[in-house]
Amino acid sequence: MSDAAILCRFEAARSIVRDAADLAMAMRPPPGGPSGKQKSAQDWLTEADGAVEALISERIGALFPEDGFQGEEEGRTRTGRLRWVVDPIDGTSNYARGRSRWCVSLGLMDGDQPVAGIIQAPALHETYTAVRGHGAFLNGRPIKASPVTDTRSAMVEMGWSNKVPDGIYAAKMAAILELGAMPRSGGSGALALADVACGRLDGYLEMVINLWDVAAALVLLEETGARFSPFLRDGGLDRGITLLATAPGIATDLAVALAVPLD
Repeated sequence: MSDAAILCRFEAARSIVRDAADLAMAMRPPPGGPSGKQKSAQDWLTEADGAVEALISERIGALFPEDGFQGEEEGRTRTGRLRWVVDPIDGTSNYARGRSRWCVSLGLMDGDQPVAGIIQAPALHETYTAVRGHGAFLNGRPIKASPVTDTRSAMVEMGWSNKVPDGIYAAKMAAILELGAMPRSGGSGALALADVACGRLDGYLEMVINLWDVAAALVLLEETGARFSPFLRDGGLDRGITLLATAPGIATDLAVALAVPLD
């Protein structure tokens, strides 16, 4: 697909994501105990998930009816060479408690290749954007991956999932600590990957993560010089698999310690 066609869609999508983020903010539960339906351990579904996804799907469909669409909640509802992939509320466990670390994530794929992404975290007043070959930005300012080269000064996040046995999680976290890195866990895979892209984090590991969580973030990582494991090549288009994203200066050390190959 031509660069012009992708840029046209990207500009339209920015407005759509803003409206979707406004809707999510309006529906956000107040601070307190979790609100919504619990699908499994620590896995929540709120009314906003469906409403935000429906808004994006309808607006994208009206503007670009020839494009495919895939959402976390409804799956693939339309097919096309260009495909939009949305996580309406990434970080739902945070959102359901009225916390601020969550986002609306929308990626555009040309075939199997991510070409544009928008991650908007309205409660944090932050928007990440990227188009392949055109750089990546946070609130309009260029970003790049961290320059850190020593794991003893690195900050590394690991996502938690009920799909990962406790022993594996503990072993990977122990490997991070053995490197001298400072561990973190924030509850939003898309925002963690965006943090690697802008240098707030030096690494992020998620043992089981899905395409809708990463479609927008992969473009950010690529445009900012971060390195990451071959998620798309190794099956991430169809199922949840492992993803490691890292600052280039500690990529080898982190990949070896965590036993996750990079590209």
